[in-house]
Amino acid sequence: MELARRVGLTPPPCLRRVKRLEDAGVIAGYRAQISPAALGRSLEVVLSVEIAVNDLQTVEDFESRVAALEEVVEFRRMFSRPDYYIRVAVADPIAYENFLSRQILPLPAVSRVDSHLTMKRIKD
Repeated sequence: MELARRVGLTPPPCLRRVKRLEDAGVIAGYRAQISPAALGRSLEVVLSVEIAVNDLQTVEDFESRVAALEEVVEFRRMFSRPDYYIRVAVADPIAYENFLSRQILPLPAVSRVDSHLTMKRIKD
């Protein structure tokens, strides 16, 4: 077990410690790291989205519709402006333009979108 070697323990006590951390909720889960390029989605864009509504139903509809989009890899509601950050992964600029103009801009809640294209990932 690589983890045991890295922390200087034998596998059984290392596994017990990991199990305790999982049981305590410190380790909340595990994930696979997906290569966007391998999926044909090497263009990453972060959208800053401001909404123009305050009624709960419209906000919930906006959130559920955006969260269901397969291009959306991260979606956060913020405490201040912008109202949301949305990270999307698409194939290229044409795919992004299609995504933005067909999936995001037509949503009734949206009042402003700023797009920020990722130049380089430094830390995930």
